[in-house]
Amino acid sequence: MAMVSSSAFNFSEVFHTMLANYGSFVADVLTESIYEVSKEACKKVKEASGQFGGTGAYAKGWTVTKEKKRLNVVATVHGKKPTYALAHLLENGHAKRGGGRTAARVHIAPVNDWAQDEVLDRTISKLEKMS
Repeated sequence: MAMVSSSAFNFSEVFHTMLANYGSFVADVLTESIYEVSKEACKKVKEASGQFGGTGAYAKGWTVTKEKKRLNVVATVHGKKPTYALAHLLENGHAKRGGGRTAARVHIAPVNDWAQDEVLDRTISKLEKMS
């Protein structure tokens, strides 16, 4: 019967390597999910913004900015100039010149809520498929 000595087989090093590889794998899956969902969220906001008449510049002005840092990934759906300032006014309503307030036209918050849940669901689904 052969014995494995601790000097020949460093269990902690192997275990650390396995965890490091799994951690980077999960990070890659999460990054992929974030990027996919951010693209879809941008499309959903554009569709929801299309109902606000005019030239369509407000709806066309939505874009995604992706940023991958060392420890985190950020994908932000935002409006471009010059219509980005309308988002807050439409989403929350605003005071009118002659008095009173306009009704809030909520179109960003539902997409934000969907995106938050969807990233988690997709990441879990992809990890389950891999295991």
